[in-house]
Amino acid sequence: MKLLLAEDDKELSNSIVRVLKFNEYDVDQAFDGQEALDYLEYVNYDLLILDVMMPKLDGISVVKRLREKGNNIPVLMLTALGDINDKVNGLDSGADDYLTKPFVIKELMARIRALVRRSDKVILETSKIGELELDKNNFEIKYKDKSERLTAKEFKLMELLIKNQNMLISTEKIMEEIWDIDSDAEINVVWVFISALRKKLQSINANYEIKAVRGVGYRLEEIKWQKN
Repeated sequence: MKLLLAEDDKELSNSIVRVLKFNEYDVDQAFDGQEALDYLEYVNYDLLILDVMMPKLDGISVVKRLREKGNNIPVLMLTALGDINDKVNGLDSGADDYLTKPFVIKELMARIRALVRRSDKVILETSKIGELELDKNNFEIKYKDKSERLTAKEFKLMELLIKNQNMLISTEKIMEEIWDIDSDAEINVVWVFISALRKKLQSINANYEIKAVRGVGYRLEEIKWQKN
């Protein structure tokens, strides 16, 4: 399994690499955003671990350029930014997951394993409710003639919501199904991904919305009427 770590803090980068190699991952290091793109131009990696704040080119710009080129490599962003909006921006750019610094190595490894497991799966079929379609070949959510690309985690979460349409899914259940971890993950990560999915459903003018029941969970519901 070949990974690329893009982190400008060399001490932190070297520490992470030692752990990854101990766990039998093959790792390359980049120390700025442009160097990361250069590596990705010539090497096929299974996962990109990407710091947000880097010289020459920031992590969000790196992800945007990758997605514009059609590169769907799973991306785990490392960020010291605690504001929810910053995290949403990272996910909107095309990242699959994020981890806030400082983090414990145990959680980093769990996030890596979850993303790698997802990328190993071959997905061929399409899920559909009404005119809302989840395209598993292109990782897109479609409604009529409009579509939005989803990250791996967004896709998995949307799939869970579609399969359980109109059923309330607890936040804990979502954590278990999507992240394969519970106590080590930030509980507000669910809200971040729900927020990103809501924006994309609105962008394609879908007749479904994600409703929240405070302190309990979320469910996907059909909108009974829409503005023209």
